Amino acid sequence: QVQLVESGGGLVQPGGSLRLSCAASGRIFSINVMGWYRQAPGKERELVASITSGGNTAYVDSVKGRFTISRDNAKNTVTLQMNSLKPEDTAVYYCNAWSSAWFGSLPYESWGQGTQVTVSS
Repeated sequence: QVQLVESGGGLVQPGGSLRLSCAASGRIFSINVMGWYRQAPGKERELVASITSGGNTAYVDSVKGRFTISRDNAKNTVTLQMNSLKPEDTAVYYCNAWSSAWFGSLPYESWGQGTQVTVSS
């Protein structure tokens, strides 16, 4: 079992910045992909950004050029730097990871508890 613990959410004015962090712990042999999802009230959860163990990244179009995802494989952490925040970025942000418990085992998905990001003046 893997636990994902997020930190860094909060209230920020439009144009401001926030940094979200997520630390994975538990039975981990490797983490294939880590990412951040978000869910706004009345909307479906969407993938914001993801990063593979090799450093390949992907972003939803609405955050390209404003958000940057990074990870530390040695520490099993992932970070989302969010700049030029807009009111439409307001949502609960969830950390996500696909990990394997031992060599050769099938990867499984884990979720963090979520952290609120509110962009408002």
